[in-house]
Amino acid sequence: MNLLSTPVEAVPMRQLRLSDVPRLGRRHPLVLVGGGLLAVLSILAIAAPLYAGDAVNMDPFKRLQPPSAEMWFGSDNLGRDVFARTIFGARISLMVGLLSAACAALAGALIGVIAGYSRSFDNVVMRVMDGLMSIPTILLAIALISLTGPGIGILIVAIAIPETPAVARLVRSVVLGVRERPYVEAALCGGARLPKVLWRHILPSTIPALMVQGATVCASAILTEAGLSFLGVGVPPEIPSWGNMIASSRLYLAIAPLTIFAPGICLAVTVLAVNLLGDGLRDMFDPRSKRRR
Repeated sequence: MNLLSTPVEAVPMRQLRLSDVPRLGRRHPLVLVGGGLLAVLSILAIAAPLYAGDAVNMDPFKRLQPPSAEMWFGSDNLGRDVFARTIFGARISLMVGLLSAACAALAGALIGVIAGYSRSFDNVVMRVMDGLMSIPTILLAIALISLTGPGIGILIVAIAIPETPAVARLVRSVVLGVRERPYVEAALCGGARLPKVLWRHILPSTIPALMVQGATVCASAILTEAGLSFLGVGVPPEIPSWGNMIASSRLYLAIAPLTIFAPGICLAVTVLAVNLLGDGLRDMFDPRSKRRR
């Protein structure tokens, strides 16, 4: 019985308290900085209807106006509020990034756990994953969107599919090292069913790697969405998006620079925050960094 309970006791999960935040900030500042930036951006995006104003309606008489008390970042070439469109654009980027990362993580975890434990399933699935990894993400996304038309749902699927193989290979490598552990063999010898062993003893070992890889996928998805929207095959033009804003305002950079700088800086800060969070999570879960401390 002690062997069967080893995986649960070896990695105790304790609820994070407010008193733990200063200690977490001292030991892992990247997690605190990246997570704090993402939290602020998420709150601003969720509360956008309360303060940001109208991001859709056009007013030709107010086109390309400088910043003012009414429009903090001025207006674009169609007379729309740049500040409002920038804030609402954060919703699209964060939603696409998080949902794409979640879909890729779930699919990759399922495929990686099964492939890492089943030798017969491993060869076939990994060759399929290698084939998907050879296809550029943007080209596959453009192909899928051209068949179905632009939309947020198909955009998330088009980004998640090429990112799944990297997650699956990472999870597979973790499972290959865990499946021969004594507590896994003890659970099987004790009569535990294979699905229960995978769920209770093997899958929890992959969670740290999934969290770090998920942050990488999220940052990549945000950049891919902006690139696709810039090319005109991502989010529909009527929906505020940082890629759409940069694409529609690139000809007016000299006249109204904030129409490009505002979404561009927000895009850079968001990707930086996700990357900082990913680096911090990697250091947090890396036992070698803990020994150095």
